[in-house]
Amino acid sequence: SEMAYMGFVEVALHLRSIFAFIKKCKRDIQVFQPDAVILIDSAGFNMKIAKFCKELGIQTHFYIAPKIWAWNQKRALKMKAYVDHLYTILPFEPEFYAQFDYENVDYVGNPLMDAIATYKNSQTEVLKFDKPILAVLPGSRKYELAKMLPKMMKAVEGFKADYHIIIAGVDNVDQNYYKAYQNLEGVTIIYNRTYELLSSASLAVVTSGTAALETALFRVPQVICYEMSPLTALIVKRLIKVRFVTLVNLIMDKEICVELLQQNFTTRNVIEELNKLHKNLENSKSLMLVNYRLLQDRVGGSGASQKAGDLIYERVMSLG
Repeated sequence: SEMAYMGFVEVALHLRSIFAFIKKCKRDIQVFQPDAVILIDSAGFNMKIAKFCKELGIQTHFYIAPKIWAWNQKRALKMKAYVDHLYTILPFEPEFYAQFDYENVDYVGNPLMDAIATYKNSQTEVLKFDKPILAVLPGSRKYELAKMLPKMMKAVEGFKADYHIIIAGVDNVDQNYYKAYQNLEGVTIIYNRTYELLSSASLAVVTSGTAALETALFRVPQVICYEMSPLTALIVKRLIKVRFVTLVNLIMDKEICVELLQQNFTTRNVIEELNKLHKNLENSKSLMLVNYRLLQDRVGGSGASQKAGDLIYERVMSLG
């Protein structure tokens, strides 16, 4: 929660605290002297720890590979040098790393499928209102909420006649981010119940990221949006190596869902794209559902974390 920064500018503003955490982590590793270290996500932080472990001769396992295929792809050589075993959650990643002769890479599936399977097996009741639900998923980071939520809510205002608007809130941020929408007619805020919302929604506007993939896996037609600081966007534009930003389109290697990014993320554009889905919902939904099914086939079923755990256990035990 104290290191959830995304973007060059955002990270630069918090470098002091980030380096303090890295120093503390290295000190703990030196004291504990583990046989192996499992690194999970957080590439900027964990690659520094991976290099440190390699210097100490400690075996490293990296679960949820850094998205280096998006830019500066030669960082794969550093992954190969510092990480003994890599476990990916996106189906195209092993092929990407193979370009750099990095063979110790396993695609284990996506842990989202575990979480979704757990939710569906719990048989939680769906949300019920007198109208279909239009879900607003503005993200879970402070800067995302500040940038995304006001524009999203302005865009969905005109859909209240046909939909009940539900905001997917999180309780790990200041609740003032949601204050302006708490008592609006036709609007409900629910906290930490994203899957319950997605299982009930007919339409969604979503901040690009994991939530967009979750929305697709719940087969909800969606418009995907994102905005970052202008300086970060300028840097990213120069570096990015992929055609799409959202995971849904990246996995399928074609545009399944509309991406409204940066200057294209305007209230008018969100309204226009939601209107297209709303006015042609059945046809749009059927086409999206076909692509969503293909997406789920590529992602695979549940069991990703178990498979990763089994492989890590087997390899750590082989150390003797």
